[in-house]
Amino acid sequence: MGRVIRVKLPDLGEGLAEAEILEWLVKEGDTVKQFQPMVKVLTAKATMEIPSPYTGKVVRLLAKPGDVVRVGEPFIEIEVEEGVAARAEEREAKPAKAEKPPAEAKAAAPEAPRAKARLVRAPPRVRKLARQLGVRLEEIQGTGPRGAITEEDVRRAAERLKARPPAPAPAVEARPAAEVVAEERIPLRGIKRVMAKTMAESKSKIPHAYLAEEVDLTELFKLRESLKPEAEAKGVRLTILPFILKAVAKALRKYPLLNSELDEERMEIVVKKRVNLGVAVDTPHGLVVPVIKDVDRKGLFRIARELEDLAAKAREMKLSPDDVAGATFTVTNVGSVGSVIGFPVIYPPNTAILGIHRAVEKPSYVGGELKPRRMAFISLSFDHRVIEGAYAARFLMEVKRLLENPALIFASEEEFE
Repeated sequence: MGRVIRVKLPDLGEGLAEAEILEWLVKEGDTVKQFQPMVKVLTAKATMEIPSPYTGKVVRLLAKPGDVVRVGEPFIEIEVEEGVAARAEEREAKPAKAEKPPAEAKAAAPEAPRAKARLVRAPPRVRKLARQLGVRLEEIQGTGPRGAITEEDVRRAAERLKARPPAPAPAVEARPAAEVVAEERIPLRGIKRVMAKTMAESKSKIPHAYLAEEVDLTELFKLRESLKPEAEAKGVRLTILPFILKAVAKALRKYPLLNSELDEERMEIVVKKRVNLGVAVDTPHGLVVPVIKDVDRKGLFRIARELEDLAAKAREMKLSPDDVAGATFTVTNVGSVGSVIGFPVIYPPNTAILGIHRAVEKPSYVGGELKPRRMAFISLSFDHRVIEGAYAARFLMEVKRLLENPALIFASEEEFE
């Protein structure tokens, strides 16, 4: 007979404090092997699979899809061999440095009565049971390890509630039987929940400033058309986005403050030496931002292939943590949906984001003659704590210059020195 271990959500890295359960890959009663994937979770960065730390039998799943579990909270129970359990308990005991030594705890004891709130220790399944039975966890004294509240504690509290005389029910006005439903509630979960938190943080913390410029993309579209047969022969779908990413990367080398982030604690601007461009991708599950690494060092077709691969992984929710890590600047191609102009929200910790808007054919003067041209707006949202307006405008004008003269995108900087 083995012993049951309550497995806690491990440290997910990059300062992540919680994860949402997306899909269980095991069920109660299954036998799992060490390092076998148990569950698929969604973090603020990406989806990932968490492997089993032990070989054993799944006794109970402590959270269901949609539940948010914090790092350090138990989320599954696994029955393991006695020796494995003993080693696990030994490891659990070592990091308990936050607990006070006996002498310190004794000295702090007189302060306890003054505390108005206490830490409620209860796993997700116990919290769920409390919600179902209408029991307030704050009013229960837990009998489990380290004061944790158990299911039995919750049921006893519910029985005590039943024994109380019922409060008089408030009078309720009768509603018409054929009343029309006036609203629908949609749970904010998964990628949408993560993006909601990210955007709220961005708008509340970062003082956004905005610029826009109209760009003549006629020559860029011509160059794309001339290269399409070569790209198709290599199995690459060539859009104008890879050209834009190359132009942005080149402009960032000239105006590096936009390729940075702000260390608020030390009040330092951290200029990144790599140009890793996050590209916003609209998926059925919500907006995600995979990252093309080292755009300034890669060829056009390779960037196009990576864009296509990452977009496919994003739609299938198969992006790895590395696929979405390390962006130094963000680009969003809103024009692919149909927007003529707008100003996107900065994606933290970046200091700027470039919006690409819909290209439309309109008359424009070229060399004194009125000709049809492919025109589009590009917009820049930037962190005004880090970047001044004039500096941002120069960057935007450099992007415009490169897009209107696309041969310059591929010319070496040394040629102009």
